[in-house]
Amino acid sequence: MRYELLVGLRYTRSRKRAQGRNRFISFISAVSMLGIALGVAALITVLSVMNGFQEELRSRILGVAAHLQITGLDGQLGPWQQVAEQAAVHPEVRAAAPFVQAQGMLTFDQGVRGTLVRGILPAAEEKVADFARYMRVGQLESLQPGAFGIVLGKDLAHALQVRLGDKVTLIAPQGLVTPAAVLPRLKQFTVVGVFEAGMIEYDSGLVLIHMADAQVLYQMGDQVSGVRLKITDIFDAPQVAHELIPLLREPVAITDWTRSHANFFRAVALEKTMMTVILFLIVAVAAFNIVSTLVMAVQEKYADIAILRTLGASPGSIMAIFVLQGSIIGVVGLVAGVIGGVLLASNLDVVIPALETVLGVTLWNKEIYYISEMPSQILMSDVTAITSVSFVLALLAALYPSWRASRVNPAEALRYE
Repeated sequence: MRYELLVGLRYTRSRKRAQGRNRFISFISAVSMLGIALGVAALITVLSVMNGFQEELRSRILGVAAHLQITGLDGQLGPWQQVAEQAAVHPEVRAAAPFVQAQGMLTFDQGVRGTLVRGILPAAEEKVADFARYMRVGQLESLQPGAFGIVLGKDLAHALQVRLGDKVTLIAPQGLVTPAAVLPRLKQFTVVGVFEAGMIEYDSGLVLIHMADAQVLYQMGDQVSGVRLKITDIFDAPQVAHELIPLLREPVAITDWTRSHANFFRAVALEKTMMTVILFLIVAVAAFNIVSTLVMAVQEKYADIAILRTLGASPGSIMAIFVLQGSIIGVVGLVAGVIGGVLLASNLDVVIPALETVLGVTLWNKEIYYISEMPSQILMSDVTAITSVSFVLALLAALYPSWRASRVNPAEALRYE
């Protein structure tokens, strides 16, 4: 073992209980370790929760929306079967489903709500979306052609006070032109199901009907609004959309989920970035407490430094001793923070209910967040980045006091000893 390492470890482990100054230095060292540990643990926990929210948001959006969507340039697509076959040539495309999408107004009793109407083929829709797991009442297969059944979002059903089996009236904006006036097109539908996707955009403003019924109501004949695609890797959606352009021989428009729901993910990404910066400042403050610890340690060890220099130790060796001491403080706090953060982030489903019971308050309201428990997803890339940056901060904090120690003049240090 090199003597720099031996001396550095000895300084870190030293316990001189008789002198109050040494106690104070040890106290500051412990505070520095604790600060780094708390900062790192907070960083890992918060980023894991943000990752969990992002993944939950993505899964809920893509459970209702499509990975890719092909639509006609004028809002209508005729040969949708050919478009689906052409798109299926791409190896990343796993399934395709046609749809009719239009605006409408839903009325029941005295209630009126504007809605987005989506006509689907239930068997094909289940291949590109996860509506089946969001159904709270009824089944998607209850939508049969000519039966004029309708599936509503939970919030919309609650706003209209409708239940399974009730008759609601759907009004289409396209009107019937008569000699007397333009009459709105309306049709009575039977509620056959209610879904809850956990996204207010869908739960309060989306209704599903059979595609054949939508074509009749909106006078589209055999045409559809477009085709929805499901691909293997959702993160490849922009690239797959670009590669599909030469495969499709019809004049169409292609959009992917990163464009249609970009605001959600930008907001989450921005919040995650700002929280990371704020929490890293906490780690930086804790890391730079090491500066005061080492400055006081250097002042205390002036005589020891002078003796080492007299015995032949170089300034670089003296600097290495105190850099090692500061690094040990940082590493101990860092390891404790990583272990604590990973354990906390992995057990939030137990910690949050326990805190609610102890404190007697509601920390996680399921009715507000539409999620039964706080989501958490630990990414090794985040843990690695946090560990690396925190160690660098601790190392930088140790450099200046260690450099000052290496500049100690032995004669000056021993003059009054």
